[in-house]
Amino acid sequence: MTSLSSSTGRRQTLAALFLAFAMAAVVGTALGFEHIGGYLPCKLCLEQRTPYYVGAPLMAVAALSSSMRWPGWLSRGLLVAGGLLMLYGLYLGVFHAGVEWRWWAGPADCAAVTGTIDTGGKGLLDILNEVVPPRCEDAALRVLGLSFAGWNVIASALLAFVAMRAAFKKA
Repeated sequence: MTSLSSSTGRRQTLAALFLAFAMAAVVGTALGFEHIGGYLPCKLCLEQRTPYYVGAPLMAVAALSSSMRWPGWLSRGLLVAGGLLMLYGLYLGVFHAGVEWRWWAGPADCAAVTGTIDTGGKGLLDILNEVVPPRCEDAALRVLGLSFAGWNVIASALLAFVAMRAAFKKA
């Protein structure tokens, strides 16, 4: 294990590139299920995207920093930040999965969906009875027994591991 001030090398650059693309792919998949598959996200689903929205560009900066041989503390610090973001994403995923399995209660406003609603040319009042925002307790889909939140737990854990390992490994 090395210190955060050690210089970085190809390992950190490749890890940061992998993390940037992987984080973008995870959130892109979620957006695809929403916009192509028609799965409306609940409030907790939307919150779980934030670490990816912040992390993907942050890891792109980490890759640039490492490849340009900027100070090691900067590149390694960015990788740690990416790892911490993924640990936060892990927490959000575990919390949401627990709400779906009814192990604990979700937020009181979990049925509130923010954002735009496609009215299909109708007035907003005309579609109020047609659009039902999803509840956080109801998993929209389960694949191999895991909901989207459950799969986010796995993705976040793996990406956090990669980020932290790259941050503390030799160049």
